[in-house]
Amino acid sequence: MSELAYKRTNVYEKADDKLLQEIFDYAKGYKVFLDEGKTEREACAFAKEQAKLHGYKPYQFGQKLSVGDKVYYDNRGKNLYLIKVGSKDIATNGIRILASHIDSPRIDFKQVPLYETDGIAFAKTHYYGGIRKYQWATVPLALHGAVALKDGSVIDIKVGEDENDPVFYISDLLPHLASKQNAKTLAEGIGGEDLNVWLGNIPYTLAENEKDKTVKENLLKILFEKYGMKEEDFLSAELCVVPAYKAKDVGFDRGLMGAYGHDDRVCSYPAFTALFDEENSEQTVMVILADKEEIGSEGTTGMQCVLFTDLIDALAQSFGVSSAQVRANSKCLSADVNAGYDPNFRDVCEPLNTAYISCGAGVTKFTGARGKGSSNDADAEFIGFLRRIFDENGVIWQTGEMGKVDAGGGGTVAKYIAKMNIDTIDIGVPVISMHSPFEVISKADLYEVYLAFRAFLK
Repeated sequence: MSELAYKRTNVYEKADDKLLQEIFDYAKGYKVFLDEGKTEREACAFAKEQAKLHGYKPYQFGQKLSVGDKVYYDNRGKNLYLIKVGSKDIATNGIRILASHIDSPRIDFKQVPLYETDGIAFAKTHYYGGIRKYQWATVPLALHGAVALKDGSVIDIKVGEDENDPVFYISDLLPHLASKQNAKTLAEGIGGEDLNVWLGNIPYTLAENEKDKTVKENLLKILFEKYGMKEEDFLSAELCVVPAYKAKDVGFDRGLMGAYGHDDRVCSYPAFTALFDEENSEQTVMVILADKEEIGSEGTTGMQCVLFTDLIDALAQSFGVSSAQVRANSKCLSADVNAGYDPNFRDVCEPLNTAYISCGAGVTKFTGARGKGSSNDADAEFIGFLRRIFDENGVIWQTGEMGKVDAGGGGTVAKYIAKMNIDTIDIGVPVISMHSPFEVISKADLYEVYLAFRAFLK
C-alpha cells in the first residue's frame, strides 16, 4: 500500500495468473460455507467440523491447557471459540484474537406464529437485525432452525434449499394498486407486522362437515408427520426465514460474488481458515465466531457474555500467570465488514476515507455514529504495528469509514473487546448492499482479508 492512505491498489490490477487462481480457488470454499451455514447454528456446526478435521478437541472448564493444544468451545451451538496454544509466553506476548460474528439479519418466526385468514395459512414474524423490510418481500425464502421438544430432543429443520423443496414467501402489492403505498417512505412501505410468511392454502378435512376444513390444520398434520411436531412446540423453537438462493458469481468476469449473509461470514471464514492454515505460528491464538452481533452482542452467545473473559482466565490459570497481564498484552482484530463504495450512491460516502471494492482488506480505525458514538477508536500505535506486518507480508489493504460523518454509522464487537483492555481494531471486507437479502463482495478483498489474518497470526 502507498504511504498515502488515499492512494489505493486494485488487487486485480496487480494480480498475476497465479494470484488470480488463488483468489478464485479460495472463493470456492467460501461459497460452500455460505450455502451450508445460513444461520449461526449452521455456521457454528460447519466451523466445528472443520476444526475437528484439523485436530481440535472439545474444551471443558477445569481442563489445563498446554503448549501445542488445539481446542474448541461450543457455546450452545451458536457461538464457537477456537484456541491454539503457542510456545510464546502468553503473559508477555498475550493472545492474538480474531473475533467475527456468524449471525446475519433475517426474519424470525414469533413464538406463536401460525394463523389462517381467508383461505391462506401464514406465520407471524419478528425481524432480526437492521433490515430494510421492503427488500424481503417477493423473494424466495427458506425455513431454517431448531425445535426443542419437552423430552429434550431437538429437531433440525431446513426447507427450501434443495431443488425439490418448496420455498416460502412474503407478498407485496402489485403496482396497479399501490398508489397509497407509493406515497409512503421506504421505511413505511412495509411494516414489521406485514412480514407474514405464506405457508400454504390446501385445507385438511377433520370431519365430514365442510366447515371443519382448515389450511392451518393441514399444515400441522404435515409438520407432525414429517417432524413429530405439534403446534405447542413452536413455543420452544428458533425458526427463521432466509433467502433460498445460493451464492453466485456476479458479472461477466466473475470477480464479484453475491450471496445472503456476507455480513459477517465473509470475515468468519477467513478467520478460521487462517487459523488452520497458519500452523507454524508460535503465538497463542483465539478465533471467536460470535452470535447476536446484529442486535448488540447480547445474551449468552454474544460478545458481551463473560464467557470470553472466562476462557482467557482459564488460559492464564493453565500457565500460572495473571489474566490481567495476558489481556494487556493481547491484540485483537475485530473481523467485520464495512460499507463498500457504491458509485450509484456516492453522495453518502467521503471519497478519501471509504473502502473501495477490490482494493483489499478494509481497516476501520473507528466505527460508531456521527461523533464516534459507541465506537472503539483504535490506538495509532496499534495501527502502526499492523501497517508493518501487513506490508512485510505483501497484504493489500486500505482504510475506510462507514460513510460520511453525519450520514449514519454502525458498530461492531470491537468496543466490547476493547473494554477488556485489549488493543482492538476493525478489519474486514467492503460490502455492497449490506444487510440486504443479496449482498455483493469482491473475491479479491475476501482473499486479502485471509492473507491479513495469516500475517497477524504469525
